[in-house]
Amino acid sequence: MSSPNFRRRTAVRALTTGALAAALLAPAATAVAAGPAGPSTAVSARTFTSAAEAAARAKAATPVRVQKLVDGSTARIFKLGARHYRMDNVSRDGYLVGTLVARNADAGGQHNGMFVVLTADGDVVSWVGREHYGAGSFALPDGSTAKVAKVAAGHFTLKIVHQGRVMATLVANQRDAAVNANGMYIVLNPDGTHSAWIG
Repeated sequence: MSSPNFRRRTAVRALTTGALAAALLAPAATAVAAGPAGPSTAVSARTFTSAAEAAARAKAATPVRVQKLVDGSTARIFKLGARHYRMDNVSRDGYLVGTLVARNADAGGQHNGMFVVLTADGDVVSWVGREHYGAGSFALPDGSTAKVAKVAAGHFTLKIVHQGRVMATLVANQRDAAVNANGMYIVLNPDGTHSAWIG
């Protein structure tokens, strides 16, 4: 006769445990499912700070332009805002080789031996070769001179000098630097590698 009581107690204990678990989980489930159709305002607020940001992210998910680069890879260019662009360099096999972000200034780098510049207006230029290494004075394609100096390990500067005047300065401090200097594109790497090209 004790066997049925044991079973009943076990069943009651199981029901009590299940009810307690449901009570503990109910607030979390309610927070996620609250609202007429779709996630609650609280969940949306954690994902996006505003409706404008949500719209901007959705728009940025689609490239505004796709462009072939000189090595056969593809540049996928995304507009993130005014004078704010991102470029994903995708290889022929579909792998992401590198990403550049230009916000109110040009960005550039070296992707597998190819130099790439993304301007703040969303233009992309790529070329191979024409590189120089380390500190010194180097002739640039437009007739000006690059004065390259080592500041520290992983930190180089490049001054564009024309008729004795410094027209622009690039600083590569642990990251690449680039500029579109009136149609002459220059990339400076933090190891002192630099290359210039006119399209």
